[in-house]
Amino acid sequence: MPVLRSTFIALSQNSALRRFSESSSIGRKMSSRFVAGLEVDDVLHAAETLNSHGISATLDSLGENVATPDEARRSADIYHQLLDAIRKRGLNANVSVKLTQMGLELDPELAHEIAAGLVAHAVETDSFVRIDMEGSALTEVTLDIVRRIHADHSPRGPNRGHIGVVIQAYLYRSEKDICELLNDGIRIRLCKGAYQEPPSVAFAAKADVDSNFVRLMRLLVKSGVYNGIATHDDAMIEATRQFVRERKIDPSEFEFQMLYGVRRDLQRSLVEAGYGMRVYIPFGREWYPYFMRRLAERPANVLFLAKNFFKN
Repeated sequence: MPVLRSTFIALSQNSALRRFSESSSIGRKMSSRFVAGLEVDDVLHAAETLNSHGISATLDSLGENVATPDEARRSADIYHQLLDAIRKRGLNANVSVKLTQMGLELDPELAHEIAAGLVAHAVETDSFVRIDMEGSALTEVTLDIVRRIHADHSPRGPNRGHIGVVIQAYLYRSEKDICELLNDGIRIRLCKGAYQEPPSVAFAAKADVDSNFVRLMRLLVKSGVYNGIATHDDAMIEATRQFVRERKIDPSEFEFQMLYGVRRDLQRSLVEAGYGMRVYIPFGREWYPYFMRRLAERPANVLFLAKNFFKN
């Protein structure tokens, strides 16, 4: 399916199709399987529903690049609202943030300042901020900011354990990055990766990505740091479960993570089997790039939408 993946990645960057999709009722209907809604209340309601089934949540306000510092701060304001609402409602949830929303491509220092403010708020509300990973051109600066925020609050300080990051298994550099992050006690969400990357920086073949995912998963679940294994792939899940059984690792030492609207049956079955499960719930008006990457990531999603679009 490499051609299909490449097609949807290219479509995710089509500005005309994005404008039409995000403004049309047809586009919103198509996206509703994978996007909780347009407003803060929509995502809070989705989190409450998941919590009622024993599933934790990560809340993500969709959007990527911003044009001005004021836009970046307005994006951050939504996350401050979410952190307060999570505490007020007693939700088992945290937040997930893209640094490009916080002005990373305008000024890395601006993104650092805004992200550090969110982490400080997470400390006050006893919550957690996950910094999402974007394309490989931003990997190094993203990790630098995460490390700086973590280092600003030493193991004796108040922010320990309140910031984490995402690592993508298809990048060659990821094993080195994971070892360094774990050494600092920084929590990691491992995923395969959803961007189109050149062969100079990333594995091209699915078998190679899968092999690296398993290798990195083993580092994470035995590390003693509470990490997330983010996958919908049955083979990757079974590899994780088998490794945990063989090493007699308590399932409470890590959690599985999945995306909203994907493999709901599997999410619940893993909870019933005693594993932690966290679902990433996106919301907001700028949903189109995220939606197209979900279609690129898993072709079965395309078939699901085709079969269900005209159902009530």
